[in-house]
Amino acid sequence: MKSFAMDKESGKPGLASTLLQHRIGPLPVPVFLVLAAITVLAAMNRKLPNDMIGGFAVLMLLGFLLGEVGARIPLLRHIGGSAILCLFVPSALIGYDLLHADMLKALTTTMKTANLQYFYIACLVAGSILGMNHRVLVQGFTRMFLPLLVGTIAAVAVGVLVGLAFGYSPMHTFFFIIVPIVGGGIGEGILPLSIGYSEILGRSQDGLIAMMVPAALVGNVVAILCSGILTWLGEKRPGISGNGVLVRGGDDQALLRNEHLDAPLNLSLMGAGLLISCAFFILGSLLSLYTGIPGPILMIVAAALLKVCRVVPPAMELGAYQMYKFVSGNLTFAILVGLGALFVSWKDLAHAFSLAYVAICASAVVALVLSGYLVGKWLNMYPVESAIVTACHSGLGGTGDVAILSAANRMGLMPFAQISTRIGGALMVVLATLLMKYLQ
Repeated sequence: MKSFAMDKESGKPGLASTLLQHRIGPLPVPVFLVLAAITVLAAMNRKLPNDMIGGFAVLMLLGFLLGEVGARIPLLRHIGGSAILCLFVPSALIGYDLLHADMLKALTTTMKTANLQYFYIACLVAGSILGMNHRVLVQGFTRMFLPLLVGTIAAVAVGVLVGLAFGYSPMHTFFFIIVPIVGGGIGEGILPLSIGYSEILGRSQDGLIAMMVPAALVGNVVAILCSGILTWLGEKRPGISGNGVLVRGGDDQALLRNEHLDAPLNLSLMGAGLLISCAFFILGSLLSLYTGIPGPILMIVAAALLKVCRVVPPAMELGAYQMYKFVSGNLTFAILVGLGALFVSWKDLAHAFSLAYVAICASAVVALVLSGYLVGKWLNMYPVESAIVTACHSGLGGTGDVAILSAANRMGLMPFAQISTRIGGALMVVLATLLMKYLQ
């Protein structure tokens, strides 16, 4: 008789062993199916907790599943498929009333009552900025400042002009299309932006997110396509490509070393990092009372200033960084599912993707990338690498950076890409929010 776990005649793994080797997110397939069955049965019998326990179960199961599917679909996986599915599918499920009511209640409680997305923002902002190599932050930003500045100005100018040609007002094009593209992604860009815009304009955060998410998605896809084209161009003309090296004759490898990557996991420091992340968010809320600037924006400013001034002890920075890695690695797809379900209207999302809208997004990103190429060449950088790193300014955060650099086979540029995405994005979020407040 053949074993269920192992075929004795052939010596090949049986069905159980095969299933255990395949995973959905971090979970083996059988474990995922058991957990999903428990959650669905609880919802059907009205026993799913209407709190963070039930909400986490729904969000993480859907996030792991959609993230895995998006990473496996040909072509889609190369343009940020996991993020796209995590946003679009839950939005469609709600739009067509296909999600069980108890699941929706638990999900709503977790996202809107418990404000899980605020916790996520706090961990991402504090950990990603404090965890950066100080030398990379200072010298990397110094190298990338001019390409990012010129590229951003070009993206705004070209995007606004194309928007005018299609009947969009400059204000709408800038605040709701271009800024979301160059704001650093959804978690670190659109979420803080939507909170700031909501406080300033007195409008629903839901509607604002629905307006901005499509721009970030389209911008990310165009940036990935540009990265692929640049790689092809570098292969045709080797003189303009450094094959992963940014500066001609530069000591990139010494600059890119990050001591946090090699540090062992420290659970007690992660606890400290969690508290520090929460404290940064609270500090932003406190300072907003005296400045009138939205708290999440001040949180970004405070984290960057403290990092540059080296005020936070290195051990605490490590704790915040490791907490950021845990949260971003395990909750990103879950947060995107929650955003898609509750903050992104399926009807509004479907209407957003017009020819004019895509043209504005694409023209802005192409202008950004082309400027990075030309300025990099002028600054004695390899133009291909300079343009690719600049393209990351229009990526979907860390996920977008991975997709863009993977398309170019230049993952070694990730620290520079993080400068472009995190610091460049944070500056755009702060600037846009201040401009919005001034113009209102």
